[in-house]
Amino acid sequence: MSAASYQSAPASTPGARFACLVVAYGVSACGNYLNLVALALFSYQATGSGLGVGLLAALRLAAGALAGFAAGALVKRFDRRRLMIGADLAQVAAMTVLAATTRAPAIVLLGGAVAVMGAGNSLFTVALRSAVPDMVGSAARVRANGLLVTAKSVAMVVGFAGAGPLIGLGGFAAAFAFNAATFVVSAVALVLLRFRGHDDTTPPPDKAVGGYALAGIAPVVLLMLVLRGVDALASSSHNIALPVFASTVRPDGAAAFMSYFWVAWAVGVLCAHRVVTKWGGLGTADRLQRTFGLATCLMAVSFTLAFTGLPALAMACVVLVAGLADGITEIAYVSRLQEAPDHLRTRLFGLSATVETSGFAVGMAVAGGLLEVLPAVAVVGLMHGLATCAAIAFLFVTTTRRRTG
Repeated sequence: MSAASYQSAPASTPGARFACLVVAYGVSACGNYLNLVALALFSYQATGSGLGVGLLAALRLAAGALAGFAAGALVKRFDRRRLMIGADLAQVAAMTVLAATTRAPAIVLLGGAVAVMGAGNSLFTVALRSAVPDMVGSAARVRANGLLVTAKSVAMVVGFAGAGPLIGLGGFAAAFAFNAATFVVSAVALVLLRFRGHDDTTPPPDKAVGGYALAGIAPVVLLMLVLRGVDALASSSHNIALPVFASTVRPDGAAAFMSYFWVAWAVGVLCAHRVVTKWGGLGTADRLQRTFGLATCLMAVSFTLAFTGLPALAMACVVLVAGLADGITEIAYVSRLQEAPDHLRTRLFGLSATVETSGFAVGMAVAGGLLEVLPAVAVVGLMHGLATCAAIAFLFVTTTRRRTG
């Protein structure tokens, strides 16, 4: 299969081979979400403390942030496809080691596996996002991103829902072995579905400087990175506050309440691709930027409303809207960043991964501290209020620039 095979598809559609890759990505993501549950429980069993779980989670986030920072330099040595395969195989090795040592867990091995998972997931995501235009062509990238978002949301529901039964039936070893197998599926798909992993043209000297030189990146894209980081910080609040909120409003059924919440959110995310398609694909840069800002604002407001004690059906509707806005935000954001030239694209997505991961990590610490002194709705409202203000400021600045430019 040649690299040109992807380009033979109609200009507005990603093509059947990319759809196969989306399925493989969904399988891998399902294993990852299942593993989030399994690894958290296993970490608590191995360390015997909540602090240990928190430190391992921080290690995973830190490894992901560092990997995002290094992604641009790595792509200079290995093209994106090889980087994705390498990330998959490294995670296969990490999960296989954990599956073989669950009866006598070693903290060093556990820490190493957690770091590999964080770095591997970050590198894979950066490489995949930056490679989409090379796989499907620029005209089809919005639809392709929508398919990836849909696959991820389905994977989240299946992964979270399947974690409990799988761990109950086969223990942590089965969960880790399953996760390893999903990475094998992804790696095999990447081996079989060949695509051009980089642009062979030589970048201009002033834009090819190593590190994270920002020459050539549009100012509005840098503003999008900032807003994305603020959004990640704010989103950590509802993730941290939800167990507390659920235990307060449904002390006898907190787990069922949380499942109800996340299923409603996932249904909204699943609708995002359909909505974007109905809108005509958000084709222009201005439209992508405006949609990103508006959807970020809608998502922040919706998540805040979800914690105000609404009746169950009303809360589900609000959370569904939050999920819809979340999915649209990701599609618009990724599609806009993919307009960058090839020699900047991976560096840009690497920087994005670092910003998002760091924002989420800082947000977890801030939200956790605020929950000690404030109710869940106040914490979520405060942090998502910050995101709302940032989104409004972004829309104001970009609209002003467009009118005066």
